[in-house]
Amino acid sequence: MSWDHFDEEWSNVKPKIPFQQLPILEVEDGTQICQSVAILKYIENVGGLTINDPVKAAEAMGVLQSAQELFAPLNPTVNFAIGQNFCNKRDNMRANLKSRFSDLARYLDNHKGRYFIDDTPRAAEFACFHHLDLSRKLDPELLNEFPRLIKLVKDIENIEAVSKYLKNRPKLVDVGIQPKLIINGRAHPTGVNKT
Repeated sequence: MSWDHFDEEWSNVKPKIPFQQLPILEVEDGTQICQSVAILKYIENVGGLTINDPVKAAEAMGVLQSAQELFAPLNPTVNFAIGQNFCNKRDNMRANLKSRFSDLARYLDNHKGRYFIDDTPRAAEFACFHHLDLSRKLDPELLNEFPRLIKLVKDIENIEAVSKYLKNRPKLVDVGIQPKLIINGRAHPTGVNKT
């Protein structure tokens, strides 16, 4: 949580950080890298996972940007919307999500590898996984029409380090009712206030 890292309430931290929003990756020298795509590309570079072929690299960037476009409808709804507002947002985005999921599935089918470009998971796959995983909180049956995306999710979940992380990460519960994260066995409301 932001207050754990910065030791201040979010309202005090927000004006002091780049673009006044999370996520931020703070590297060893204190540099703050903001925005999900920049963070993912940094990790990809540090991990030696860059794609040398400029055409394939551009394809991967296109997938990454397409996956990131799912952020705005999904994250705020799953993490903050409640009651009828949640139901309305979920129902209003369902058709668009299915269309986007269809595009992603078709793109996967056009490639021979396990993932979007080849058999190596990179930023595009992890961004896509995040949003597909989150969509299951919105509607557990939403992915059922897309077996190729279900396979992608399972392939990512079966990566040993990812599997370990998923078992230990805070659990998001009560989506649509009063979203909370279970951290160290204690429920914390999603939001901006320290609990």
